[in-house]
Amino acid sequence: MINYAVDSDGIATITWDMPGRSMNVLNEGSMTAFAEASARANKDPAVKGVILTSAKADFIAGADLEMLLDADTSDAAALMEQFSQLQRMFRANETSGKPWVAAINGTALGGGFEICLACHYRIAVDNPRAKIGQPEVKLGLLPGGGGTQRIPRLVGVMNAAPVLLEGKDLSPAEAKSMGLIHEVVPAAELLARAKAWLMAPNAEKIVPAWGGKGAAAIDSRAVQPWDRPGYRIPGFPGGQIWSPVGVQTFIGGNAMIAGKTNGVYPAPKAIMACVYEGLMLPFDTALKVETRYFVSLLRDPVAKSMIRTLFFGLQEANKLARRPKGVPKQEYKRIGVLGAGLMGAGIANVSARAGLEIVLIDRDQASADRGRAHIQADVEKDAGRGRLTKEKAAEILGRVTATADFAALAGCDIVIEAVFENRDVKAEATRNAEAHLAATAIFASNTSTLPITGLAEASARPANFIGLHFFSPVEKMPLVEIIVGKQTSQETLARALDYVQKIRKTPIVVNDSRGFFTSRVCGAFISEGHRMLKEGIPAAMIENCARFAGMPVGPLALNDEVAIDLSWKIMDQTRRDAAAAGEKFESDGTEDMLELMVKKLKRFGRKNGKGFYEYPADGKKRLWPELAKHFPPREELAHGEGPDKDAVAAEIRKRLLYVQAVDTARCLEANVLTDPQDGDVGSIMGLGFAPQTGGAISLIDQVGVAKFVAECDSLAQKYGRQFAVPKLLRDMAAKGESFYGKKAKAA
Repeated sequence: MINYAVDSDGIATITWDMPGRSMNVLNEGSMTAFAEASARANKDPAVKGVILTSAKADFIAGADLEMLLDADTSDAAALMEQFSQLQRMFRANETSGKPWVAAINGTALGGGFEICLACHYRIAVDNPRAKIGQPEVKLGLLPGGGGTQRIPRLVGVMNAAPVLLEGKDLSPAEAKSMGLIHEVVPAAELLARAKAWLMAPNAEKIVPAWGGKGAAAIDSRAVQPWDRPGYRIPGFPGGQIWSPVGVQTFIGGNAMIAGKTNGVYPAPKAIMACVYEGLMLPFDTALKVETRYFVSLLRDPVAKSMIRTLFFGLQEANKLARRPKGVPKQEYKRIGVLGAGLMGAGIANVSARAGLEIVLIDRDQASADRGRAHIQADVEKDAGRGRLTKEKAAEILGRVTATADFAALAGCDIVIEAVFENRDVKAEATRNAEAHLAATAIFASNTSTLPITGLAEASARPANFIGLHFFSPVEKMPLVEIIVGKQTSQETLARALDYVQKIRKTPIVVNDSRGFFTSRVCGAFISEGHRMLKEGIPAAMIENCARFAGMPVGPLALNDEVAIDLSWKIMDQTRRDAAAAGEKFESDGTEDMLELMVKKLKRFGRKNGKGFYEYPADGKKRLWPELAKHFPPREELAHGEGPDKDAVAAEIRKRLLYVQAVDTARCLEANVLTDPQDGDVGSIMGLGFAPQTGGAISLIDQVGVAKFVAECDSLAQKYGRQFAVPKLLRDMAAKGESFYGKKAKAA
């Protein structure tokens, strides 16, 4: 696990090489072994210096998140002691009086980089694909191995901010330019250069701060900057954080955090406080402050929820955990896309960038050419920004053939239909395409709401028919919702998953229904915003409360983006389908608003520059001032700070999250979703559902199922059946169950 060797020159090499793992991680076993090797080197008088490196392709990936997810957080004192041991071990190495050098042979993240920061010298391989950084904030945590104290002391608070507060990954060259790495060398020279630094003569001797009164001077290479006499924090006059520059830095930093996170994420606030408090204290005391904040975050359900979904859940989805077994992997070369609008062009774009040949078809050549022009503009923009070479941009565009001729689909492995959201239009496109496809080819519909089983009725081979629901803009949105119809074969599902993985998107698999999972939950969020507007809640209050609940945009802004007229068409299609089937149309109370906005006011959303917002050519979008005339706000909310305004805002936030969570639970009960993890991954990656909750299902666990049911019952009495909980939740509440349980990991 940890190999130890001392050469004839007295240089000890400690090599991480955890068996059975592709990457080294920090867990109880590896840290115990590392502590033993470290103590051995530090105590051996024959050892003159230590090289720390890895036998694997990368250095250390960071902490074992499974260990953190399983941690018993009930005993804060025990956690403090556990993570203080880590701090003491790192500190023992840097105060051993022997120089330590980290020979970083690849990616070093989180605790893996904090080990390096506790070394006196850091050398990394010249590999632009290697990642160096502290990503903990992305999972609701902060660096718990000294990162919040060593990085600002090395590079200053301003330079440390992107690494600590944003979790920005750095290449070795970027880390060197910042001052986090001392050297970047070719891989073949890494260990030799590390030893050369240790063996070089150094006449400078200093008494370290940790030496105490009367201590002997030692080799200056074995003393960290913050342990040297006269050390000052970089970036502040006199090295004092309470200088005017320091005060302005932290005031500005807190304002930036509030602006970017709306206060819903505890980790950035804790990091900022940890840095501020720690920099005013002696280094060893500062490490105790960091441990205290780390433990407080680990005990907060936000961190475990984010780890479970944004690490384990995403990892499982991207590894195709839902892929049927025994189906040979499909290697795609040529695909067809029907419809060259923004959605179809986006699908073609990401597919071409993944190395696939694309046949992009629309009703006429001019329309197809416009879709190709969209792709051309996008790749040329990336080339202009240095993200692509001109040659690579030309290569991507060269893979795209725009045409109106369905015969060009011959030889395509899969065809993705992204035409107008109309059953008849989609049926015609299906028949035209299948006339030119091989019997084994897959036909996928990008419908956002229409049931796949019904659309497959137009297909001559429904077993090969499946739904692939992309999100707009395709180039940026990471999720693809795969919808399995009643006749979709398991082989088709497996091959569809292979395509999604090929284009580097994250898939979730759902069963067929109207709206599937993401569209119906998105609709629930938008409709609740509509209902609030009709209740007299000011539009600005609705939108701001949504953001302060953790949503990326409010329901009215989202409706503008997806198009208000599309919402109306979906409602109208649902109403007509119910009539055709002899069923009662279930009103959600927003049909009159959609009729008004679309039919009378002709406000379709961003697409025509007129929706709940207006979109001036010379400025930022803003709420349409005339909204208040059509939907007058309640007097007590329209002016000033009413006595109940804070309570109203809190209930708005709750309603906007709970209406999505309860509908996600309904999807589980109806077997639209087959696993809670898909609900969490899909809600965050597809809908932007408040990431601090871990997703719509994790929110229910965070609140507690019984409490969630009781609160939904109260909301249902006040606002309507959209909050009516399914039997699944009521049964779980009665049994004291949760979706994930105390020890739950990704399934």
